[in-house]
Amino acid sequence: MAGRFETLPGGGAAVALDDVEISILRSLAVQLMELIGPGDEPAEDADPLAALFAEGPSKPPSDPALKRLFPDAYGDDSEELRAAASDFRRYTENDLRARKRDDALVVVRALDSLSAEAAGEGGAVLKLTPDESRAWLGALNDLRLTIGTRLDVKDDDGEQLYRLPDSDPRKPMVMAYLWLGALQESLVETLMP
Repeated sequence: MAGRFETLPGGGAAVALDDVEISILRSLAVQLMELIGPGDEPAEDADPLAALFAEGPSKPPSDPALKRLFPDAYGDDSEELRAAASDFRRYTENDLRARKRDDALVVVRALDSLSAEAAGEGGAVLKLTPDESRAWLGALNDLRLTIGTRLDVKDDDGEQLYRLPDSDPRKPMVMAYLWLGALQESLVETLMP
């Protein structure tokens, strides 16, 4: 099971993680939440109907990683499509940001409970429910998109990434990117019927 998710009886997934892997995953998930930002959450006593129609940003983010996480819904080929993309963003981005934050928080909480259980043992087996598995899948995808954007990874860079010299300053993040991809792929396999 080391390094690969496996299906649990009754649904969900499990993976063995060592202390370093737990620490890296937690750090990356926290950084993702910080990148996404706190969002504009309505106050608890706010009108639920008003919260339903709350408007978000209408322009794409300037940060390339955020632009990748929150892309335009339509191309920018025409004024009409740019206006439609702006409207779509205004009414969907806040919810999308909240979901991405929630997914990353599921990762952090699972790892925190795992590291508390496994303190001093060198690692542990993480067991996820089906809902937690889907949140992890979303968070792993968001982490890969963010790291891939920061590294400027292109579709045809696959073999080159594996051959980076150890002296390349991108090597640690490339290794994290590739590892997250393997985790993500094995988690997808566990969720397939």
